Amino acid sequence: MVVKDVELPHLRRCLELAAEALEAGDEPFGSVLAGADGTVLAEDRNRVSGGDRTRHPEFELARWSAAHLTPAERAAATVYTSGEHCPMCAAAHAWVGLGRIVYVASSEQLGGWLAELGAAAMPVRPLAVREVAPGVTVEGPVPELTEEIHALHRRFHEGRG
Repeated sequence: MVVKDVELPHLRRCLELAAEALEAGDEPFGSVLAGADGTVLAEDRNRVSGGDRTRHPEFELARWSAAHLTPAERAAATVYTSGEHCPMCAAAHAWVGLGRIVYVASSEQLGGWLAELGAAAMPVRPLAVREVAPGVTVEGPVPELTEEIHALHRRFHEGRG
């Protein structure tokens, strides 16, 4: 996938948020919600280490958008994220009517990395967003950034968070 130059800062911010999550003891995931004009509306990082495994940034951004944006604003927005949405987050994204998704690494890539690292399998089937929410425009992975998120996952699973 070729990313537009104006989108790279959003994707790089996702990686920064993923690194912040890692430093806080969480799995490294980060996401940015941008409006139609590219303005950052909200951002979040993974917050699952406290025990609530639903505290994914993509899910939080879907909830934030439902509370703060009109349906038209949600439809025109883009969610940039370090990893492709899990099925829970993809469903939330579709249910609130958010627009496109741009991700750095795919669920398939993440699954391969977890297997390579001998990590436990994900508790839900790693379906592609298109399988859960076929009406959502999805773009990714972004090869020029993939190794950065891979390195963060490696650090997390090798206990060097």
